Order: sequence, then C-alpha cells, then structure tokens
Amino acid sequence: MNDGCGGNRFTGRLLDMRTVVIGSGIAGASAAYQLARRGADVVVVDAARTGVATAAGAGIVCPWTSRAGEEHYSAAGAAAAYYRRLVEELAEDGVTDSSFEVVGGMVVSADERELDEAFARVSARATPEVGDVRRLDPAQARELFPALAPELGAVHVAGGARVDGRRLREVLLTAASRYGAEQVPGRAELSSAGELRVDGSRWEADRVVVAAGAWSGELVAPLGVSLGVAPQRGQISHFELPGVETGSWPVVLPVSSHYLLAFPGSRVVAGATRETGSGFDYRVTAAGQREVLENALSVAPGLADATLLETRVGFRPASEDDLPLLGPLPGRPEVLVATAFGAGGLTLAPFAGMLIAELALGEEPSFDLGPYAPGRFDR
Repeated sequence: MNDGCGGNRFTGRLLDMRTVVIGSGIAGASAAYQLARRGADVVVVDAARTGVATAAGAGIVCPWTSRAGEEHYSAAGAAAAYYRRLVEELAEDGVTDSSFEVVGGMVVSADERELDEAFARVSARATPEVGDVRRLDPAQARELFPALAPELGAVHVAGGARVDGRRLREVLLTAASRYGAEQVPGRAELSSAGELRVDGSRWEADRVVVAAGAWSGELVAPLGVSLGVAPQRGQISHFELPGVETGSWPVVLPVSSHYLLAFPGSRVVAGATRETGSGFDYRVTAAGQREVLENALSVAPGLADATLLETRVGFRPASEDDLPLLGPLPGRPEVLVATAFGAGGLTLAPFAGMLIAELALGEEPSFDLGPYAPGRFDR
C-alpha cells in the first residue's frame, strides 16, 4: 500500500489485494486476523480513542437466553458457535490464551413463571453449543455462585461462556501480525471522493473496512451515507472478593439487562448502564454507579463487602433497530462496515470480522447479511 505522498509502503504478499482496517476493537482485529491469515496485505489503523467498547465490555457469550428478536438472535447464535472455530484457529497459530472459557450461565429469578419462560426459550434453541439446560433451586444456584441472593432460583445453561475483550483483541492482533498485518496509529478519514487519508496523508487501498465502533458513522458521513449508529454509554464495575476463588463461577443473567460474571483472581464484574443519548461523555456518573451497585447487590448481596476496584466506561455502537451493520456501503462496494453490535459486541464482533473478511476477499459470505445491510437507514 502506498500513501499518495511517497511515504511508507506496505508491500503485498500472497494476494494482490490491499485492505485498510479502520479500528482495532474486536471486529477490526478479527477482520485483520482472518484477512492476514489468508494471505491478504492488511494494515490496521487505530486512533486510540477513549471509551472504545471492547475495552469496557463484560464478555458474556450466552445469547440463547436473550429475549431479543429473531434477526438479532440468528446472528448472535451463529456468532457464539463461531467462537469454538476461532479458538481452534488461534491454537493452530500458536495462540492458546484467548481467554474464552465455557463456565456455564444462569438466568436467575425468584419468579417461577419467569424461570419457566427462560427454560422454554433456551430449550427451544438447543444446539451442541448450548449444552445441557436444567432448572436449579436457590440452594443449587448458590453452590455455583455463592454471592447470590438466597431466594433466587435459576435456569442453568451449560454452554454459557465468558471472554476478556481486552485480551482477545490483543491475541487477535498478535496473531494477525504473525501473518504480516501491520498496525499504524493515526486518525483515518474518508473524503467525499472516496479517498482515504491517515493523519492527512493519502493512502491507496483496494478495500477499506470501517470497524470504528460508535465513531463509524462520522467516518462514512462524507460519502453521503447515514449509518444510523450512535454511542450508548455503558458503565460497568469490577469488584474483588479477597481470598475467594471465582474463576469457575458461571455468568449470572437476571431477567433485567444487568448481569454478573466472574474471572479468575477473585474478580467479579457487574453491569451495566445503557445510556442512550449520552454522546461521547466519558464519565463515571453518580447515577450510573448507583444503578450498577443497586442492581448488583440486589442479585448478589454477597458482594456487599467486596472491594470496588474500578468502573469502566465504554461507548457501545447502537443502531436505530438494535441490529448490527454488516456489509458494503450502498454504491461503495470497496467500503465495508462492521459495527452497531450494541450490548452484544463481544459475542457478535469476532464473527462479524470473519464475515467482513470473506466479503473483502470477494467471497460469498457464509451467513446471510441481508437484514444487516449498512444502507438500511440511509435517507
């Protein structure tokens, strides 16, 4: 790849195709890895913005419990299944510490009707990845997650999993670099003529992948396309339970949008706010912190004596219809978009990156992207 001013040259390798990936969150890192693994010349450009969703995301991979619509679930279910393939591919490339781990998940409630509905919903979605689905009484639920409130029963989903978004991003970029992908810090821009500039210098590319999260809309706006994506602030808190081994605790999914999950090292994560209309206001607010704490302690009063280590803030890219944006821009087949994953980013984004890589390579995508076309909000 040449810049238009005679600057750095990124030479092609196996395929005569040059791709610039804008954004190095999970979607961009996944696309870069898949492209580089298959021989494409790839450069990842990232502006290191504050509040990238990947850095703050909880990391729950358990879409089978979701009450979202069928089009959202269809993508999320396929994405959850894809994780197994991704972990195998990374292992083939010598990367075994992706952080993805199946620990089980629990929908918890004191209302038997809510648990009946959850059991029926998950059972109807049975796949090999879901695993066994069973009802737990409150005592059994607390055996698995000791901090739970004593009145909460559960529907246990054996295939529920967790992943550390920061760690997965790091290993995807590392694996991509082993295949020759390069990472360049800088702010990318697209002009109305379709020119790509990075920190003011013009670059040439056969394909541009826009995976800039909540900032994707402003990137493609000069091309005359409205993506209908906006930032939704999420505040998510991390706790430490000193001396308690939490690594095997399952994901906890109350019927509300709040949740709990645990990681090794006595760490429990609770989240999260969904603040539509927040803009890019990067703050932990008093109201947001109270919301997270009240919900966490109502579900898991055993966290009352935990240490509050940090509260992270991330801007989820949210679309107008809560579905992802995946595919080429209308009238611009060389510009591919992967964004608008909302609260399910760490489930959806690795799969989305793989699908975008297929498109960039000129292949028919292995999943129907019709409902997720980026031009559907263009007015």
